[in-house]
Amino acid sequence: MSTATHRDAAEIGRTDKGPRPVPPLGDQRAAADLSSVDTTLGNGLRVLAVRKANVPLVEVRLRIPFAGSDPLHAATAEVLSETLFTGTARRDRVEIDTELALIGGELSASVDPERLAITGNALASGLPTLLDVLADVLTSASYVDNEVGRESARLVERLAVSRTQPRVIAREALLKHVYGEHPVTREMPEAEDVAKVTPDAVRALHANAVLPRGSTLVIVGDIAPDDVAGQLENALQSWQSGADAAVLPELPALSGGDVLLVPRAGAVQAQIRLIAQALPRTDPRYAALQLANLVYGGYFSSRLVENIREDKGYTYSAHSGFEFTGATATVGVDADTANDVTAAAVLETFYELGRLALVPPTEEEVESVRQYAVGSLLTSTASQAGLASQLSALAAAGLGAEWLAEHPARLQAVTVDEVAQAALDFFAPARFTGVVVGDAESLAPKLAALGGFTVGEPAQR
Repeated sequence: MSTATHRDAAEIGRTDKGPRPVPPLGDQRAAADLSSVDTTLGNGLRVLAVRKANVPLVEVRLRIPFAGSDPLHAATAEVLSETLFTGTARRDRVEIDTELALIGGELSASVDPERLAITGNALASGLPTLLDVLADVLTSASYVDNEVGRESARLVERLAVSRTQPRVIAREALLKHVYGEHPVTREMPEAEDVAKVTPDAVRALHANAVLPRGSTLVIVGDIAPDDVAGQLENALQSWQSGADAAVLPELPALSGGDVLLVPRAGAVQAQIRLIAQALPRTDPRYAALQLANLVYGGYFSSRLVENIREDKGYTYSAHSGFEFTGATATVGVDADTANDVTAAAVLETFYELGRLALVPPTEEEVESVRQYAVGSLLTSTASQAGLASQLSALAAAGLGAEWLAEHPARLQAVTVDEVAQAALDFFAPARFTGVVVGDAESLAPKLAALGGFTVGEPAQR
């Protein structure tokens, strides 16, 4: 029987002479040299086909700009995405599901104020069938009355549940605070609007808005990119329109200002959400800003996480990151805290913003986040699905596979001084605004003592 005593991590990590040295990081692998085709079909659809043959599969990402100004647009668009694959002139729901299952495939749709996204995958050998089903849905989705009615009823139930979730309430409050009545704020339709949507309205929206011109289709997998472009030209030749897909109006520029306290009576936790203008990925300074964000709150060893999670225990999770909408980029900060430490967490969050701007990242910090940024990019694009999703997001900004291949070199070239300047220019506390959602009775006195807070209308529960 062993008599060895248990050693904790600290003991294991030490020797008689002190802590064990951490081995140096290895050299980063270069991004893969991807064989690709970036072209535009005769119907105006941009196609980005990339060969990545590590498994015999194929991933498809179709992104259709899908903005609308009609008061019922958000509700109608949501119903459309829920019922897009429930039948066509040639296939009913069961036939669509069966054909996709036979090629190990699936197709699904989602929508937000900016775009309708269709995501799919299949065995590479089943790509012709996948494209045939996709073309059938794009050109002749039927939206049968009973299917629309059934999915609308389910959607109403899901919306009712979602709107009770603190994170959803905080997201809606933040968007309303910074963008007012801009269509981007309508990420979730109102349940009463969904109840008004008719099958005829869904069919009309499909005819007027599911358009190829201005849309982008990304295909990644065990394919020959040149051949796929020809396959798509044939498969989608009946998907035609002289009009362009509807692009979301440009977002207004953000400026700093008071943080809005959104009352949510009886809540035991508060949601902190801050936001500021940032740089798009097309900007030459984006790589420096990306590293500055990682130092602040973009990964687990960041300053913000070390402060309000590891050191003070105010929150389980704190994070900062970018959001891209059209040509606009923002950087956001979020954390959820117990009421009794919310004001302190807000104080430390702003303190770390100021410290990043005025106490620049060290060479060691920059090198650490540089390795993390390059490594996480390579990891996120290692799979076909990850690469397809990354390329689809980049395509919305007019970028392609070359941006991914070149970005590690841009990150490696950023200097410590450039990161420090990006931190000063974009993370100054005065540039941020946002919301805190929580119980106003317990939060307002302490937040008022910090200054820079106003109290808004109660959150919908």
